[in-house]
Amino acid sequence: MQVAPVGSIADASTATSASGSKDSVTDAFGLSFESLLKIILTQLTYQDPLKPMDNFEFVSQLAQFSQIQQGQTANDRLQALVAAQANLQATSILGRQVDVAAGATTLTGKVVSIAFQNGEPRITIQTADNQTISDISISSISQIREVK
Repeated sequence: MQVAPVGSIADASTATSASGSKDSVTDAFGLSFESLLKIILTQLTYQDPLKPMDNFEFVSQLAQFSQIQQGQTANDRLQALVAAQANLQATSILGRQVDVAAGATTLTGKVVSIAFQNGEPRITIQTADNQTISDISISSISQIREVK
């Protein structure tokens, strides 16, 4: 058994911990990067001493796990960017006239506020007869116009 690669695994785990992303990073199997490193350590612990793991194979596995971690981190950042963009677009309708589908009818009103519940923007409109309607999903808006 080779001791140097095991130290490398501990160093990689420490580096991941320092970045703060090890808990949020998961691969396609739902395992964290730290869990994948534990699998490699277990594999090294129980390998046949007469047939140790090839260094190339070991480094290749670590590189694959690193790629999984980087891909998941990039995906998380893209999701945050998309959410920020959606919030920005939601705020752009503040003060505008909107048509909202409400069953068989369509409500028309001015957007007076926007709330963010669980990351999803919800609007409040005020109709021409001064009714206030809250908790409307932006996806139910059928038309947006400038207020006249």
